[in-house]
Amino acid sequence: MTRICALTTVRNDRLFLPKWITHYGAAFGAENLFVLLDGHDQEPPANANHVNIIRLPHIPLERVAAMRRRARVMSRFAAGLFHYFDIAIATDVDEFIVVDPATGKGLAEYLAGLQIRGSVSALGLDVGQHLHEEAALDPARPFLSQRAYAHVSARYTKPAITARPLTWGSGMHRIKGRNFHIDPNLYLFHFGMVDYRLATGKTLDADRLATGWGAHLSRRERLFEIIANATPRDADAFLPIARRRQTWRRPLYAWNKPAMLPGDPVVRIPARFSGLV
Repeated sequence: MTRICALTTVRNDRLFLPKWITHYGAAFGAENLFVLLDGHDQEPPANANHVNIIRLPHIPLERVAAMRRRARVMSRFAAGLFHYFDIAIATDVDEFIVVDPATGKGLAEYLAGLQIRGSVSALGLDVGQHLHEEAALDPARPFLSQRAYAHVSARYTKPAITARPLTWGSGMHRIKGRNFHIDPNLYLFHFGMVDYRLATGKTLDADRLATGWGAHLSRRERLFEIIANATPRDADAFLPIARRRQTWRRPLYAWNKPAMLPGDPVVRIPARFSGLV
């Protein structure tokens, strides 16, 4: 049996962590989840009873330095877990890896059947609220039953799935010194901007503002404009093209991660994904 674990770090979140635990717990078992709480003032959600909770001291750093420290911590923590697990998945708390329902397989079954040399990436889909068509989010309902559009974003095509100890770069966007492989049936849904009111409220987080996150969050909020102004593409036709382009186009400053696609492409999420997250 292939043993799979998932890990994340989190601070000042009430929306995503319960959903993260439900999603990955259903796939791998809650006892195989590891949540690193950033600060002893943080409380886990009610559904974290069987999750491995590790409390870290909250030591504020500027955004870039904090992202690098986080990547080092996650890399070394995951390396230790390979004494117990065959596959380790590390994501942000608002990132959800999903296998295409068309495969007929669950996430654990699908990953167990892969031949992973080092890491595997899922194609990144940045989901946002369409302000002209979609109502405010109901956190009690599945996200993908309420949101139908996503920006195809290389920022979230991350090598999050690993089969041996490796070292992630800042933001977990690349593996240092290693290439990447984008699987044809895996998607990483990023929900940081899933609701306009909740997402823009993040910029009022005193911890984030004090450590230089304000400008970064404001740039991310451009997603609402991208989705509202886009002519959505057919996902099943465009996503294989996006996967190929991300595989071959690399930034000049980082050969081992995919470059952003021109034109800010937006797709309508296929109905078969509705209700999965």
